[in-house]
Parts: sequence; structure tokens; C-alpha cells
Amino acid sequence: MIKFDHAFFGYDSASPTIKDISFEIKKGEFVAIIGENGAGKSTVSKLIDGLIKPKSGTVTVAGMDTAKTRTSKLARHIGFLFQNPDHQICQNTVRKEIRFGLELVSENPENIDIRVEQIIEEFGFDGDKDPFTLSRGERQRVALASTIAVEPDILILDEPTTGLDYIECMHVMNDVRELNQKGVTVVMVCHDMEVTLDFAQRILVISDGKLIADGKTTDIFRNACVMEKASLIPPQITELAIRLGDGFENVNSVTEMVFAIEKGLVNK
Repeated sequence: MIKFDHAFFGYDSASPTIKDISFEIKKGEFVAIIGENGAGKSTVSKLIDGLIKPKSGTVTVAGMDTAKTRTSKLARHIGFLFQNPDHQICQNTVRKEIRFGLELVSENPENIDIRVEQIIEEFGFDGDKDPFTLSRGERQRVALASTIAVEPDILILDEPTTGLDYIECMHVMNDVRELNQKGVTVVMVCHDMEVTLDFAQRILVISDGKLIADGKTTDIFRNACVMEKASLIPPQITELAIRLGDGFENVNSVTEMVFAIEKGLVNK
């Protein structure tokens, strides 16, 4: 579905932002890209979306070489959710916002009204509401709804939970997980390690423009060398499990932690 083959990119050729990155993401995966600020995470997401093109190497998405394919054509397969929904929302009602993207890409105009109302019902929106009167979390859900209305094969999330409280965050991320369970490939740039642990199945770790680790989420968070090199701190539950040691090797959630403690007490 997505393949980077020795991809380089830099606004300044003397100091590339992305350096010789190679990886492949299969259809239906939920992958998080993590790393310190300025590591190149957002650059990778923009290379996938075709907003920027590799200076050398190749980036292939849905069988298309992004350097040789118009961004408008890639957009029929890729949805992009911005960090700030106010940079994405451009219409004065929720209904018009959801309709906007559909009118740009739909090959069946007669079905647009049906699809718009379907999305409004699924998300529980008031279609006549002005999105800019909604909370930050609700605006993010409107932006997400308008993105998935066009039924993309790939959904890219750039720091989707920034500025959201816990309840808003869970609303947005549960919507994303449901979409992923329907077969949509999700690539999420994320600074929140707790969210990454709860939702991503796989992690790509970027540091100084290089891919330094690629693996199962729980394995990456338990790799102290990788986390230190990327200047990251693992989720609290993972860090506690590591400190507790024997008997807590497979603990990655509060429920698993409670079970492990109870099991330890029984065995004593």
C-alpha cells in the first residue's frame, strides 16, 4: 500500500530532512510515526500524501509513484487530517463541510446527498451547525468526518489529538479505530505515547531524519536504547511494568497490570 525505497528529502540539498528511509506499510495496518520534535515525522507524512516529492529514491502509494503522479490523483486514495482542524474546515455548516470534499472527488454526484446524510447520522452531528461554534474536539471530528466521507484507502493523521481533552481524544481515536477495522490503512504522526500504545499496532521511530526502529508497538516501547536515542519516554504503564520486572513482561494496559498484580498475590 505504501512503500519508501531509499527516500531522501530536504528543502536545502546540503542538509536533507529525510535521509535514506525505507519501509513498507501493508493495507489495513495502523502505524504510528514517533520521534522527537524536528525529527522528520511530518515530512514523512507529507511524502506519503504527495504534498512534497522525494529528492531521490522513491515513494509509492497504492501502486503510484508519488513523484510522477499528480497530487489530485493521489487525493482520491488518501485522506489527510491536519493537526489543527481550523486549517482544514472551510465551510459554514457541518453539512456543507462534509459535502465539500465529496463534490471534488465523487464520480457519482447523484449519491453525494445520501453519503453526506449517512456521515452526519454516523457521527451524530447537527448538519446545520456552524462548525466554528463547536469545541476543538468536535471540530476535529467534523474534519475527520469530511475526510472519511470520500472513503479513502489511506488515512494520514498529523498529531490528531493535540489540544483535545481525554474525552475528545477518545471520541476522535475511536472513530479512527473503527475506520481501520473496516480496512482503511492508518498512518498517524503522534507525540502522545499513551495514545500510540492504545491504538497503533506498529511503530516507525524517526530520529534526525533517519528510520532507527520499526516494529510492534509494545516491543518498541520496551526497547530502552531506541527510546533514549529518539529522546522519548515510554507510556507510564509500560515504564512501570519494566521497573516491576519479572511477571510483568507482557503488561501493556491497566487491566493487564491489575491482573498481573492479582496473579502475583495469589502465587505468594
